[in-house]
Amino acid sequence: MKRLLTGVLVVWTCVGQAQNDGWYTQGSFSPQVRVECTVENTLDIDRENSPVIIRRADFPIPDLHEMWVTVVDPTLPSAPAPTPERLTLQGGHELRQETNGHAVYHQVDDIDKDGIWDEIFFQTDLKAGEKRTFYIYLGENSRGWNKHYTHANVGSYCRHLMPFWENEYVGWKIWFANSCDVFGKRKPVLMSQHLYMDNIDGYGIQEIDPDYGSDIQRVANSFGGGSVCLFEFPERPDSASRPRFTPKHFELAPKSKWNAGQMSDTRYTYDVVFNGPIRSMIRIKGMNWDSGNGFYEYVQDYTIYAHTNYCTSRVQFTTFEPRKQGVKPGCGVRQKPEQDNLIQHGGLVITSGPEYISDPENIDNRPPWKVPFIGMALAVKDLYCPQYQYIPAFDGNHTFRVTADSDNAYEYMVMASWAEGPRYNTRETFNAYAEQMYREYNNPVKVTCSKTEHK
Repeated sequence: MKRLLTGVLVVWTCVGQAQNDGWYTQGSFSPQVRVECTVENTLDIDRENSPVIIRRADFPIPDLHEMWVTVVDPTLPSAPAPTPERLTLQGGHELRQETNGHAVYHQVDDIDKDGIWDEIFFQTDLKAGEKRTFYIYLGENSRGWNKHYTHANVGSYCRHLMPFWENEYVGWKIWFANSCDVFGKRKPVLMSQHLYMDNIDGYGIQEIDPDYGSDIQRVANSFGGGSVCLFEFPERPDSASRPRFTPKHFELAPKSKWNAGQMSDTRYTYDVVFNGPIRSMIRIKGMNWDSGNGFYEYVQDYTIYAHTNYCTSRVQFTTFEPRKQGVKPGCGVRQKPEQDNLIQHGGLVITSGPEYISDPENIDNRPPWKVPFIGMALAVKDLYCPQYQYIPAFDGNHTFRVTADSDNAYEYMVMASWAEGPRYNTRETFNAYAEQMYREYNNPVKVTCSKTEHK
């Protein structure tokens, strides 16, 4: 704490005086230091729930505890004083009466897990071309509950340790090693904790509560709702190498959809990096991947955001030892089995159509029901030079080969929706959403934090 106070006092002595008018307060919290941050939408379209990321390297005061950060939008109406009943229910951490703006949900996240924060994260709506000022107030403030709109965890699900990550509209989980399942909600709700804690089948959870929705993605041998791959054979451009289908797999477990033994074949670990309230991250490590034509290991971070129908993935190969020239990494999603809508341009592919939903085990002969629309989309940032490729193997998949950056890393976004969901539940609305998210993904908001003031 002494080091923190010293750092703040140094800033106080190095900045000019600011006017007291317009400074945020919350009950007895009356901060003395603030950092002005400008967030700019460089696109000619309105944006909703746009991610805003402030990196520690770009913040003028890097030595901070998370309880010293309050992000305020001065354009939002201030919260009134809580009622006595509300205060009694929520206790001392309840938000108190505000002036000069409103505190927005935010997170201070440690991504590399070294005990030092890496990013301040929040979301905002911006009009086309809008530039808006936010203030980050510094000073100890333990008031203000954060409602959780995202959830991530690694749970034991049918004796199988596997990761789950979701927001209130859509969720992902991994049953088959590194290929994603997708589940859609009928109403905005978090529900994956019920799947793994109450041992509920993803196709039968709607019988517990219809709002929870259902699994909407068949995976099996496919890329499912998102998976990594390698393009190791330039002479066979429509073939792909995958972590769970290696020579050891075909030798030791040829009829299985799983990888073979954990010592002889590719193995995986799953960890929660952070869990909400508005952004959650799962980390996957793929190790000991011997494709027969090279040896590879990677770290993959899946991030889910509040109020969206997408998650993003960053893949970094920590070991990349191909035994031939021209090997490219890649990613893909399964083609919808009754695809009647395919859009592909640049780094975007959208696949959708009607689809039967049923438990693949079919243990009680429950009839499947046909959903008139289930949509998936995959977007790769332009800076990774995505090249579209259809892969007929593994049940048919839409993929991109990419050029990784200098850290041997690349990023992509997967999107999903279905006819019974609360929004983007038609082909036309989902197509429009995926197109806009592709533009926004390639053009993140511009954030500048440079002006530090004190009272």
